Amino acid sequence: MPDPDDQLEIDFPRLRDRLDALGRVGGRPDGGNSRLALTDADREGRDLVTMWMRDLGLEVGIDRIGNIVARQRWPDSAAPVMAGSHIDTVQAGGRYDGNLGVLGALEAVTTVIEHGVELRRPLAVGVFTNEEGARFAPDMMGSLVYAGGLPLEEALGTRGIDGATVGEELARIGYSGSVPCPGTPPYAFVELHIEQGPILEHEGVTIGVVEGVQGISWQELTVTGQPNHAGTTPMRLRHDAGVVAAHAVVAAREIAREIGGDQVATVGSFKLDPGLVNVIPGEARLTLDLRHTDEERLKEAESRIRSRVSELVESEACMSEWRQLARFEPVAFDPRVVDLVEHTARDRNHTTRRISSGAGHDAQMMSRLCPTGMIFVPSHRGISHNPAEHTDDSDLAAGANVLLHTLVALAREEEI
Repeated sequence: MPDPDDQLEIDFPRLRDRLDALGRVGGRPDGGNSRLALTDADREGRDLVTMWMRDLGLEVGIDRIGNIVARQRWPDSAAPVMAGSHIDTVQAGGRYDGNLGVLGALEAVTTVIEHGVELRRPLAVGVFTNEEGARFAPDMMGSLVYAGGLPLEEALGTRGIDGATVGEELARIGYSGSVPCPGTPPYAFVELHIEQGPILEHEGVTIGVVEGVQGISWQELTVTGQPNHAGTTPMRLRHDAGVVAAHAVVAAREIAREIGGDQVATVGSFKLDPGLVNVIPGEARLTLDLRHTDEERLKEAESRIRSRVSELVESEACMSEWRQLARFEPVAFDPRVVDLVEHTARDRNHTTRRISSGAGHDAQMMSRLCPTGMIFVPSHRGISHNPAEHTDDSDLAAGANVLLHTLVALAREEEI
């Protein structure tokens, strides 16, 4: 006799409606989203999601860094199987990054409750604060505090790009909760997410089985030279901070290519001071984002770029200062959860591919606490952090159903 749970499916029109409703919060004319962490738009998005959680009868808790955890009501204190992600966006983001993980998890829990699915332990949905790091560094802040990797008071005191602090803004929008940090470890954690890269679509694969997350190094370089007149200062007597910074950008790309493999390097912010057409820059400030799946290769990239910048600074008789913005080692997900995701997807006749994530995710922080895995679905043309971000409905539904059945399997198994 076939297992009736094999026919268990999420209600995709409901998930689609919720994705669209959340997408209208902080919506942009170009179809994208702008919900920077702890802004009024973020508050409105949180209010909408917590309303859906409470309407479902879930117990909703908010911790001191603003993370939201909603769990099924349960007769004992059993650790839940948690799924989730984030709903904050970059300044001009899309509708699926993070949102799919939260609303896909909520849809999975809704389906379980509606169908009376019997479990050994409850399910929970997590919404983590400031995953993007676009307003407050570092990224994955909420899940990092939840996992005990960043002291709460340090996080609350973090000042954003607009001068506000995390603690002030949490209080202002009404999401400075009372649940203690670090958080209680779940039994397991699974995050559904768009790939944010081109591999799955390019290879015609529906489900990415994520084995781990690249290590990430965010640094800020400040070069100080001497501002001077652009017309009267001979080239041989200049101390041009802009020239040093420009060569540093090129050096980062060259070194990444020389190391090869999974090594990537990005300069995402570049500012010159005083920023005038007829003045030699006296200061240049840039950010450097380095990522690799191998920790030793990542360290090599950091060391080589710093060494090259030292040479450039000396040649131009300038000074330099480095500031570490964030640093996370590569993460390997729990092999048992990775296998479960793969088997679940194949059992539902989806094509699969094992893959590493080039982007940071809350799951990499939660892996410090419990067995963790991720499910990827394709991103059209690999575009993300962009209003053009898109995933086909069929892929969204496939990912949400793989998440549903993965969570049910974890919530039914004997204690690890």
